Amino acid sequence: MSARPAPRHVAVVDIGKTNAKLALHDLAAGEDLFVRTEPNAVRGDGPYPHYDEARLLAFLVDALADCAGRHPFEAISVTTHGASAALVGDTELALPILDYEYDGPESCREDYDRLRPDFAETLSPRLPNGLNVGAQLFWQERTFPEAFARARHVLCLPQYWAWRLSGVAAMEITSIACHTDLWAPRREDFSSLVAGRGWGRLFTAPLRSAFDALGPLAPDLARRIGLGAAPMPVHCGIHDSNASLLPHLLRHAPPFTVLSTGTWVVSFAVGGAARPIEPAAGILLNVDAFGRTSLSGRFMGGREFDRLTGGAPREPTPAEIAEVVEARIFALPTFVPGTGPFPDGAGRWSREPDGLSPGVRTAVASLYCAMVTAEMLALTGADGPTIVEGPFARNRLFLAALQAATGRAVVPSAGATGTTAGAALLAGSPPAAPTSTIDAEASPASGHATEALAAYAADWLAAARA
Repeated sequence: MSARPAPRHVAVVDIGKTNAKLALHDLAAGEDLFVRTEPNAVRGDGPYPHYDEARLLAFLVDALADCAGRHPFEAISVTTHGASAALVGDTELALPILDYEYDGPESCREDYDRLRPDFAETLSPRLPNGLNVGAQLFWQERTFPEAFARARHVLCLPQYWAWRLSGVAAMEITSIACHTDLWAPRREDFSSLVAGRGWGRLFTAPLRSAFDALGPLAPDLARRIGLGAAPMPVHCGIHDSNASLLPHLLRHAPPFTVLSTGTWVVSFAVGGAARPIEPAAGILLNVDAFGRTSLSGRFMGGREFDRLTGGAPREPTPAEIAEVVEARIFALPTFVPGTGPFPDGAGRWSREPDGLSPGVRTAVASLYCAMVTAEMLALTGADGPTIVEGPFARNRLFLAALQAATGRAVVPSAGATGTTAGAALLAGSPPAAPTSTIDAEASPASGHATEALAAYAADWLAAARA
């Protein structure tokens, strides 16, 4: 593709676990000018639960057409959730894209565990169901051998959507290195699992930078969207948590920690203290868009918050918060088994939740998520201020409790950050090395009894470990 001016307006395809989004991001203004969303529902028909790729494509085409009719844009970028990969043939999927929460891969867990590389090679912890992409592929190969044999490529989900839009197949480091069991980060190559299973033929797409434009939008899609004759570059794409991290990597000098929140709460200890990795606690080595590594932790905080609040959170009053803190009303881990820093815990309440008001339950849920996050950050050697992205950045009790539990400043993100802004940055040129520091004075702890929250945190941790 010929050289083009740096784009200002970038259409971002953002496929989250819960919702899909098409957003038009203005890089100069640092804001979204257009947003359309659609639930990312899982289909229960077919060979196994899977993402509705055809419906999502139709949504994206319609949303891009609507966007193009309102605002011009100069590039398309892609970000998606992790733990998902597509087996593709010449022009279509060889098998549906497996929902990673489906427990089918557990049926051959023992056989897979005998074959998967040691943690020391992949720095990828063993996770349940399909959360390790290698486990997905092993189960699909064993269960659907003929369809598996027809596949030409394994594409991680961001690159699948970039391929669907441009027709160009690629691999990219933030996705292939995200607890897949398929990558050896210290060797910067595919893990021994790929060669051992004879999967090398499926990983022949070139490894490209997340910033690379793979090619123009496919002509038939450009016509359906109503674009002009000028080619529309489609960029390679990035794992969504790494998209949230990217603006901070470009802006701030380490050490700092970024907490990306949504269905998953994912932490990145940038410039954190070196420490041993505990594979049973949801800790792994993250590889960012520049190929640099940092310790990362994750737990399904958004999903657990929904379960703890019964899906109906309500802003707690100061009196309800005080009741929870003073009476030591605890939710104790873990409510999504097999994830986070307490993977073997059986989620439990210290008091029957049905007798609690919605505000009290929300306060307990907020404190629970803050406490689990604090333990996760400790395991990763996190240092410096913690920047919170996503829905939990608006939860003041969560922010204050996390600051009290960690003893370090916690700052809700401000300005153009998050997955959309991070993915839009892929269409530009990375700036010079960052030098700014984070304004720790933006901490939200004022208005909450920090000492009381710290005491609650200590007692919660003792109960969780017991």
